[in-house]
Amino acid sequence: MADRSSSSTMVWLAILIGALVLGIGAIGYAVVSRQAQSDLPKAIDVDINVPRPPSLPDAPKMPDAPLPAPR
Repeated sequence: MADRSSSSTMVWLAILIGALVLGIGAIGYAVVSRQAQSDLPKAIDVDINVPRPPSLPDAPKMPDAPLPAPR
């Protein structure tokens, strides 16, 4: 029978190398994005002046409920 251990070793080696490449890429992306964010201002002061909306009219008053008639 053929020995398949060398074939499975290559698969695991490829998976390990792929995981290392992805990990290094993720760490590099995090470092680069953190440096890009450090150049941005820390706070933004926004002043928005808008006119006050008109006040709403009072709602119509509901009539009182009728009193129940005694039996």
